[in-house]
Amino acid sequence: MLEQRKHTVLLIEADTSLRRLITLGLQYRGMHVIEASSPTRIPALQSQLPDVVVLDIDSEVGSNHALLSTFQSYPHFSSVPLIVLAWDCLAPGGNHQYSAQASLTYVAKPFDARTLLTTIEQIQDTSKVSFSASRQEPLLAKRSVTPTPSIWPLITAAGLVLSLIGLMTQITISALGLLVILIALLLWTIGTKTEPESLAV
Repeated sequence: MLEQRKHTVLLIEADTSLRRLITLGLQYRGMHVIEASSPTRIPALQSQLPDVVVLDIDSEVGSNHALLSTFQSYPHFSSVPLIVLAWDCLAPGGNHQYSAQASLTYVAKPFDARTLLTTIEQIQDTSKVSFSASRQEPLLAKRSVTPTPSIWPLITAAGLVLSLIGLMTQITISALGLLVILIALLLWTIGTKTEPESLAV
């Protein structure tokens, strides 16, 4: 049995202890985590992009929305779903489509670790469904090609109709024959009655 591929999460978190806690929680759920302290310090990735990115835009003085702009300046991450952690969300708890990002989800602080994990899993499930649908589209397109019409079903139907007509004709002829026999027998028996002859004295 093939081992299922681990989902990869890129975690961008400036706070070392919080980054470690989130990483441990994600790894406990069976995910592979790539850690970075800021959008400018993302490690060189292998050939494959992460499945989801978690970006904390809070600094010591408050939310730093410039971190989001910095991250979105990387064009190769534009198709990767992004989860933004912030005290003051632009749109709390909402999913939004942006030209710069495939999917952007805000999670308000303070957050329960289970909320973050559930959000990541929902995004991964949605990605799986859309990936499966995109793989099935070519197969469905091949199946939707209509075959050339065949004359054989029509010929089969005509043969069936002829067979039924033949059976019905035989039954009708047989019924007529039986009716003639019954009438003939009836008339025969009635016609053979002889009246008694009178004797002359």
